[in-house]
Amino acid sequence: MAFDEAVAQRIRRAIGGRDGLSERKMFGGLCLMLHGNMFAGLIKDELMLRVGTDRSDELLARPGARPMDFTGKPMKGYLYVEPSAFATSDALKGWLGHALSFVDTLPPKSGAKATKSRRS
Repeated sequence: MAFDEAVAQRIRRAIGGRDGLSERKMFGGLCLMLHGNMFAGLIKDELMLRVGTDRSDELLARPGARPMDFTGKPMKGYLYVEPSAFATSDALKGWLGHALSFVDTLPPKSGAKATKSRRS
């Protein structure tokens, strides 16, 4: 399972040069982390977001969002977003903002590398 590199570039532009960002290829796609905590990912052309349980139901009610069921059953606090729901830069930034806001509440992982691994 590969990920869409053009969408990955859009995500990189949307999150900018924030300190503590890193990327890792995981789940057959791309995983994005802030201070070692996963906040988003890309599987094929779908966005995967970690938004926490407090806002999960609200965000799942939006068009294009569905529960993340990577393991075969829904994972609480995580969701998938289909490409049509983040077609514009503002929409993409909005979705990523929800995930970043949640992950900002978590303590950094010990030993997490605060790298900026970017592809130009």
